[in-house]
Amino acid sequence: MASLNSSNLDDGKYLMPIAPTQKETQEQMNKNTGKPWAWVFYSKSLNTSMTTPMIMGFVVDLILVVLLISILVRGGLPSFTGIFTGAIAVGIFTFLWGPYSEHNWFNIPWSAIQGHLIDSVIAWGLCGLWLGWWLRRPSN
Repeated sequence: MASLNSSNLDDGKYLMPIAPTQKETQEQMNKNTGKPWAWVFYSKSLNTSMTTPMIMGFVVDLILVVLLISILVRGGLPSFTGIFTGAIAVGIFTFLWGPYSEHNWFNIPWSAIQGHLIDSVIAWGLCGLWLGWWLRRPSN
C-alpha cells in the first residue's frame, strides 16, 4: 500500500504491468504474454458506509424491475411461466454482459464470477416468481 500511496494515483482501476505510451504498452503486452499480470483497484480512502450503496442499490433495482415489467407486458400480459422465464433471461443477460465479459476479455477467474451468476439467477428468479404472481393476481 505504501508503494501505491506514494505513486500519486487517482482513484481507479489499473492494469499491471503497464507502460506510459500505447506503443510501449503493446510491446510490453507481447513480451509478457503468458506471464503474471494484475488488475489493481485503487482508492485513496476506504469508505465503509453502507447507507449510500444500499439506497442506490434499491433505486437501481426498482428501476430494473419497472423496466422488466415494461418489457414483459409490451405485447399483453404473459403467463406466469412467461414472466418467470423472462426474468431469468434478464438475469442471465446481465451476467453474460457484465461479469462473464470480464472473464472472457480479462481472464478473470471463474471463482471470482460464479457468485455473480448465482446472484443473477436467484435474484431475477425470485423477482420473476413475485412478478408472475403480482402481475397475474385478480383485480378487484
